[in-house]
Order: sequence, then structure tokens, then C-alpha cells
Amino acid sequence: MTTTSTSLLPKEIQRYVEDRNWRGIATYRKAWPDFEIVAPEIVDEMQALDKSDRVLFFRALPNELAVEVFSLLDADSSDRLLLELTDSETRELLTNLDPDDRTELLGELPGQVTQRLLTLLSPEDLREARRLLGYPEESVGRLMNPDYISVRADWTIEQAINHIRERGPEIDTISMIYVTERSGRLVDAISLQDLVLADPSATLRSIMDYSFVSIRAYEDREEAARLMKRYDREVLPVVDSRDILLGIVTFDDALAIAEIEATEDFHRTAAVTPLKRSYWETSVWGLFRSRIGWLAILVLVNLISSGVIASYEATLEAAVALAFFIPLIIDTGGNAGSQSATIMIRSMSVGDVKLDQWFRVFLKEIAIGLAIGAALGAMGLLLGIFRGGHLIGLVVLSTMITMLLLTNLVGMILPFILTRAKIDPAIASGPLITSIADAVGLVIYFGFANLILGL
Repeated sequence: MTTTSTSLLPKEIQRYVEDRNWRGIATYRKAWPDFEIVAPEIVDEMQALDKSDRVLFFRALPNELAVEVFSLLDADSSDRLLLELTDSETRELLTNLDPDDRTELLGELPGQVTQRLLTLLSPEDLREARRLLGYPEESVGRLMNPDYISVRADWTIEQAINHIRERGPEIDTISMIYVTERSGRLVDAISLQDLVLADPSATLRSIMDYSFVSIRAYEDREEAARLMKRYDREVLPVVDSRDILLGIVTFDDALAIAEIEATEDFHRTAAVTPLKRSYWETSVWGLFRSRIGWLAILVLVNLISSGVIASYEATLEAAVALAFFIPLIIDTGGNAGSQSATIMIRSMSVGDVKLDQWFRVFLKEIAIGLAIGAALGAMGLLLGIFRGGHLIGLVVLSTMITMLLLTNLVGMILPFILTRAKIDPAIASGPLITSIADAVGLVIYFGFANLILGL
């Protein structure tokens, strides 16, 4: 195995890895670079090793670095590694993991493995893990880190800074300091910069503005990412229904949420059940199950389109030229509906469009649908005249205007309906909306054909 010249690992460590000298890594006495910087490099090196070398390499790492590396491993790699470690090694690893990383790990493992790992935790860590696992799977409560620094409003700035020095080494981030009452209720959030720049003899109350952004533990994790982006926050406090401070969500958590949610939306827009693991980690059977369900449903939906065509056989026999335009009608309506649904889903997911704004959106999409219908209908009119005469051209024109208006509105309204029903609106785009638009377009097309051609 070779290492690149851009690697941030010390040259001596790189040579040890190349020579499979794990004892050399374990006895390395020079200062390691920042663990958060070299951990991704270690993960890359481990992925290129075979199973036995991977475990030996991991065991040779300093404890703090090993914990950081483990938190970056994908689900499949972490599962395999846990099977190779002894109970004592696993216990130490779990104890040193951040609570949010530990909860994510326990939530992804098979039930029997999770139970075995829970027995290795200390009573305090066990209580904490069970509490976090008690929140819904995609809630902020599962994501939050219960370790934070809180202070009292009547403390002096100097007292608060001394408290931070004492607790800081145990905390993942100290960029924000939280002011709480004795009951634990959150009353303010102060940046570390404001704290350091304040008069040491002044009280915290003198610099408080009682203005902060927080999120409830049972909210969806996607809402946490949206709030952090909207209010430009690196850390977000998590509270319960009584505003008791429970934990924090950090910026790296928000990035992970954004990646997961974007991946799920991509899968759903293609009528694929979201994968829990990466493509290479998912078995052939797993990939089959993720695709076959929706494809089977869409086959049934598409039978409607086939039924529409079958019911208008007489119309097609009387005007054979109509058959030429069926693919055009089907594809154009499906594409327009998918465009409308995709734009609406994205606008709703980033908070640009709210549920209570549906009527304003409806009116706007009527204008857009009519404009697109008129433009494409004019093209269809010319093509229809060329292929079948003026009456066929008029059928195509009328169909395009009406169909594009309706499919555009269907693509717009369906995400609102699904969101109101607490269903991910991403399933409304792509194949599903196309299948619906196909049937709508064909009914409109043959309806106008019968009306205009007098069939």
C-alpha cells in the first residue's frame, strides 16, 4: 500500500503502516497532529487493510484518537470492528464515545448486539444511552449531545470563566455558554467571545439579552439543520416542553443530517426506498427490496393508462394520426408534473414555502401552467397540422394547454397533501407523479379528440 504526499499523517506513521509495524505505532512517542484532522486519514488507511491488520492498526492507536476514528467509520465497518474487539476494549471505546455518537451506533446495530453492548456500559452511561434511545428514531433527541456548559445569571464573569476552565476539557464544544435557572430552564445563550470580552467583575445578567434559538427534543432532526442554517448557529440548544435544557446539537451534526436527508430525498424521488447503508455495504437482496416495492406499485398505476388507451380503441381506429401524439402527450405531461413537484418539494424542505401558503402557490402555478401550456401547445398545433390536418392540430393544442395546467397543479398540490398527512413529500416526484400525469393526459387527449373530431 502506498500513501500520498498530501497525507497529514506523520511520515514515520506512514512507514509503520506500509511495513505493518503495529508495535511501532503503539510505541510512537512524538506528538500526533490534531486528532480531528488525522482521524479521516486513519480511516482511509484502515479501509485499505485486510481484517486482521485493520484490527491491529486500530488497537495500536492512542485511546482518544481511536475513539475519534471509530466515530467516523461507516456502520458496516464499525460493526465488523466491534466483533473483533474484546469486551474490555469495547467497554472503553463506548465509554469514551460522545453520547450522540454512541446513540447513533447503538440505534443502527442489530438488537442482540445492542443489548450486549449495553451490558458493557457503566450505570451512568447506560441510563444516558437508554434515555437517548427512547426518543423517536429521526428526532433531535436521538441526535443531541447531553454534555454542555451551563452557568447561573447571578455569577460573575470571572466565576463563569473559571467554571468553563474546569469543565471545558470534558465538553465537545464550548463556543456557546448556556444560562439556566436552578430548575434547569434555559434563559439565555452567550457566546464565549462575549463572555471573555466582558468585565470580569460584572455579573452574567449584565450582558444577557434573553434572546436565543432553541429546538424541542421531539422535533424532526431536519428542523435542527434548517434552524442552524437560518439563524447561522454553530450550536443549537435542545429543550423539553418546559424549556428545560437537555443537550445541544452541533454544526457537524447538522452537516450529517443534511447529507442523510438529501440522500433519502434522492432515493425517494427515484421511487427507491432509502438505503440505510452505502451502496457497497447493501446486499443484492437489500437493493432488490429497496426498488421492487415501488416498481410493482407503479406497474399497477400504469395499468390505468393502458386501460384509458384500450377504452378509446374506436377513436384511434377512426383517426389513426392520434396514435402518433400519444408518446408526446404522455412524456410532456409527466415531465411538467415532475418539474412542478420537484420545485415545490425543495421549496418546502428549505422553508421557502409554508403549508399555509398553498393558495398563493396554487394561483401562481395556474399562471405558470397556462403559460407553459400555451407555448408547448403552439408547437403541438404546428406538428398536428403537419401530421394530420387542422383538426388534429387543434386537438393537440387544446390537450397541451389543459393537460399542462392540470399536471402542473397536481405536481404542486400533492406535496402539500403528503406533508399535511405527515408523509415525506419526496415520494410525490419522479415516477409517481409521471404515472399519474400519464393517465390524466390520456383522458384529456381522447376527450378532446372525441369532442373536436366528432367521434
